[in-house]
Amino acid sequence: MFAGGTLTLLLGLLLWPFGSAAQTPHTHHHSFQDASKWSAVFDDPKRDAWQKPHEVIQALNLAPDAVVADIGAGTGYFAARLAHRLPKGRVYAVDTEPDMVKHLTERAKREGLKNVSAVQASASDARLPEKVDLILFVDVYHHVGDRERYLRALGNSLKPGGRIAVIDFRMQSPIGPPPSGRILPERVREEFRQAGYALTTEHGFLPHQYFLVFHQAQP
Repeated sequence: MFAGGTLTLLLGLLLWPFGSAAQTPHTHHHSFQDASKWSAVFDDPKRDAWQKPHEVIQALNLAPDAVVADIGAGTGYFAARLAHRLPKGRVYAVDTEPDMVKHLTERAKREGLKNVSAVQASASDARLPEKVDLILFVDVYHHVGDRERYLRALGNSLKPGGRIAVIDFRMQSPIGPPPSGRILPERVREEFRQAGYALTTEHGFLPHQYFLVFHQAQP
């Protein structure tokens, strides 16, 4: 599913502008095995200013008992916040990197997030243990392989009326991976259409990312 393990964020690329040393090719394939080290990068409070996690979660308009899957959860930036917002719900923090899954499990225990379950995914299967109301991709979708097949498979993990939200970097954004590592929102829409989905909502309040929400189209 994700090239090179956890790719919720690429090293610290999300925090530095183009042209910096952080954009050199070797950083794009850096190991994410040391989750405790990357937590300082992924969960940097400076990210809140442009990622606007509170506004994102509010815009998703989730019921208190909603079941959500955070695909490519990394160190739990969104998963932890979702857990606080969904006291009667369940959050599956999904990742392909074993050390990140271990970190997510330990974080949930440390912070008393009893409604968070870490899930070890494979490259081709999110391995969700139950059907969910929402699947969230934040800065991850462009790393998914064989996306049409993957999206069709995810449809089997959605409850009736379930949604998939994609947040990823715009081409012109001054932060994020280089343009070669980005995907146009128009392409995202088309790939979802081909996989049997329709656009539900498009939010425009994020300064550097597009925010698209899809539902399964009627056959």
